[in-house]
Amino acid sequence: MARRRAQRDRFRTLVRLTGGVQGVPVSGTSPRTESEQAFEQLNRRFRPGLMAFFLRRLGNHAEAEDLTQEVFIRLAGVDAARVQSAEAYIFQMAANLLRDRSRREKVRFDYRAEAMVAADAGVDLLDPLRVAADRESLAGLAAALGELPGRARTIFILYRLENVDKRDIAQAFEISLSTVERELTRVMAHLTRRVRGSG
Repeated sequence: MARRRAQRDRFRTLVRLTGGVQGVPVSGTSPRTESEQAFEQLNRRFRPGLMAFFLRRLGNHAEAEDLTQEVFIRLAGVDAARVQSAEAYIFQMAANLLRDRSRREKVRFDYRAEAMVAADAGVDLLDPLRVAADRESLAGLAAALGELPGRARTIFILYRLENVDKRDIAQAFEISLSTVERELTRVMAHLTRRVRGSG
């Protein structure tokens, strides 16, 4: 019930910010009907513009429809009281969706290109033997990390995996910078020996 009331308030605020749509009364109706009407007002006012916005950039009606629908789905979760200009907010959201889509497409394209190069070289990226060997290598590395003293292991993880600056690590452990560097050197030597199988 509280969720429905919050959603109704968001839509009501968005409708107020957008100036509403003439001929659709908002007050004096039940909460559910009022929420639906507020959403309908936003839909009528912004759907054609959003569709045109996406169609100009994508040239694909189905994708434009999907992205327009995604804008309205995201609008349902917005705290409308914090929105200054609904139109600017909605179209900024649309531009952000296009950027996200572009990034996803780039990742897919890069993966396909890498897979094609690997296929030309006779390498299967998802070859079961390769996957098993990689898992075994990771398990060996994890076991070698587990053999280390707690402080050395933590320093290594902070520096190599979490990208924490050496000075910050030294300050956190209340040790000198040279001690941090010595610990990292020891850990790397240990891991190298274990990975090569001479440990």
